[in-house]
Amino acid sequence: MSNRIINILVPIISVILGLIVGAIVMLVSGYDPVAGYIALWNGIFGDTYTIGETIRQITPYILAGLAVAFAFRTGLFNIGVEGQLIMGWVAAAYVGYAFEGLPKIIHLPLALLAATVAGAFWAFIAGVLKARFHVHEVIATIMLNYVALHITNALIKTWSGGDRTEKIQESASLRSPFFESVTDYSRLHWGIVVALIMVFIMWFILERTTRGFELKAVGFNQNAAEYAGMSVKKNVILAMTISGAFAGLGGAMEALGTFGYAAVKGGFTGIGFDGIAVALLGANTPLGVLFGASLFGSLKFGSLNMPNEAGIPIEIVSIIIALIIFFVASGYVIRVALEKFRNKKEDK
Repeated sequence: MSNRIINILVPIISVILGLIVGAIVMLVSGYDPVAGYIALWNGIFGDTYTIGETIRQITPYILAGLAVAFAFRTGLFNIGVEGQLIMGWVAAAYVGYAFEGLPKIIHLPLALLAATVAGAFWAFIAGVLKARFHVHEVIATIMLNYVALHITNALIKTWSGGDRTEKIQESASLRSPFFESVTDYSRLHWGIVVALIMVFIMWFILERTTRGFELKAVGFNQNAAEYAGMSVKKNVILAMTISGAFAGLGGAMEALGTFGYAAVKGGFTGIGFDGIAVALLGANTPLGVLFGASLFGSLKFGSLNMPNEAGIPIEIVSIIIALIIFFVASGYVIRVALEKFRNKKEDK
């Protein structure tokens, strides 16, 4: 059994085990697992509308996953993706509705840039605290999440006098009549293309640039990197800033695509925190994040159909989805088992 076959078998076995244990949970709880999984499938691939909505759900998860993964690859744990995403969301929404009369070729990139800068700046703060004052990035980013939530809520109320901003101008929208026509008027938008471009950009930065090599070197061993003449402080700040830029763009997907406005939030969106799971599922690689986000987003959206079509309570659905993700995340254990099996077979 070659390593390539093992790489293919690990995610397949992980998903199958998750589905089996999820089926057992449904049986024990008195529900039909076949009907439950048919409902899940229909919720993801049932028709063109659900396919469009599934891809739309995947889009911000890709960018949140890239943000977390980029930080991980450079030796940092950016748990503040949620706050950076919220800042990007509100910045994009503000530019989207406040700047009138601009052509789309200028307005849309400007709104995306505003979200990128807002997310990057929010992560930059944590980077400076880490590099200059040795404040652990986990503590700094957790606290900045709450600051971002309350600042954006205050800004929205100040700008609008209510609980949500005005709708963004059409010239700043990611929505497309083309996607609406082919997906039965789902909310699928051009953000998926932006997300895929960002997957390539992360790969290019880390694997094809000198700066990316430095960022990884500092994350791997700061003392060795400093001895080699690299600026550890500069690279820590830069790594956090780039990570925040990905997160800010994730917020723009919601502001300019899915919703078209920013609203006061009673709590966190959860997308930034889910990005941690997406990055771990994808082993912190750009392509892995793409697959991890696809799995996570599909399960998240498809599971909404299980209570409606199969009558399974949302609490049971949440347990089943968590079990599937748990087994996928535990792929390392399965890999070790397969390698031991291969080694025993070769010894014989």
